[in-house]
Amino acid sequence: MENPVLSILALLAVLLLVVVTFGVGYLTLADWRDRRRQENEKREIKSTTPKRR
Repeated sequence: MENPVLSILALLAVLLLVVVTFGVGYLTLADWRDRRRQENEKREIKSTTPKRR
């Protein structure tokens, strides 16, 4: 017979693993969006700045 404490701990470990995985995925997506936005802003500033001769 299984120990109920071990079952609860195993379930908690799986839930924490899922939460951490989604957290890392969210942070990765947020970082990617921020980098893309910054690159677009740099591109816009570069294209609107007049060139010197």
